[in-house]
Amino acid sequence: MNAKDVALVQQSFEKVAAMGEPVAELFYSELFAIDPSLRRMFKGDMREQHKKLLTALGMTIRSLHAPSKIVGPAQVLAVKHVSYGVMPIHYTYVGNALLRTLKKGLGDQFTPELCDAWVEAFRMLAKVMKEAAYSNDRAKTKVVASG
Repeated sequence: MNAKDVALVQQSFEKVAAMGEPVAELFYSELFAIDPSLRRMFKGDMREQHKKLLTALGMTIRSLHAPSKIVGPAQVLAVKHVSYGVMPIHYTYVGNALLRTLKKGLGDQFTPELCDAWVEAFRMLAKVMKEAAYSNDRAKTKVVASG
């Protein structure tokens, strides 16, 4: 990502994050509209899940200027999500739900340029996470470590 795109994503995230929990509620509403079967992955208190989402997004977005700070935590999170039943296609659903949420949350401020910047940021993150969670090397490591 270039510096301009990073700045666009970070500035827009701060506006959305300032809206607080309603943004997280909107995100999950959008996600479950895309794939209602995903509801079963969330067994706990959704308010707690909302906080986790906003915290993880905030940490990631605020570190976009230094991608090396994002990689390790994103990889750990991705591997953890496999145990919840997350599959590669779910990253597409999450990305679409995020874009819908941003569009609704930012309204006219969600310009095509801003949308493109968010798409690039999410693709970068999803690539790192999917490689960590579903690569053959991870499977080999798991087998060696457990047996």
